[in-house]
Amino acid sequence: MRIGCFDRYPVESEDVVFYPTLVELAQNSDVLMVCASAGKESAKLINREVLAALGSNGILINIARGSVVDEDALVDAITDGTLGGAGIDVFANEPHVPRELLNRDNVVVTPHTGSATLATRAAMAKLVMDNIAAFNAGQPLLTPVPQPK
Repeated sequence: MRIGCFDRYPVESEDVVFYPTLVELAQNSDVLMVCASAGKESAKLINREVLAALGSNGILINIARGSVVDEDALVDAITDGTLGGAGIDVFANEPHVPRELLNRDNVVVTPHTGSATLATRAAMAKLVMDNIAAFNAGQPLLTPVPQPK
């Protein structure tokens, strides 16, 4: 499999083809996996132009954050056949999933399971226990939850 990527900074590797724009990456991809952090710069990064460039045989996989994909554009692209398919476990308005993406042969929708590894869950459990121990010892919590004002 040939691997391509797009990033803010050029990637120099014999194993990866760097594309200077996200549209060029999509044009040259069968599957576009979105692995980007959420924020102002990445909001709706995957838009109508990128989805159209990926094409009617292309598949979008979003494992990033729901805000990174323009969900209205995704629904339209799936509905009208501009995009071949999608695999999604994050959404713009979680836990709400657009109805148009459900019960389709070309869309796989799953709950977000990015942290569902044995190591991560063990670390999460340890953090809970460490917080309980800190509370019982009268010490500050490691991860306090802010109280509503």
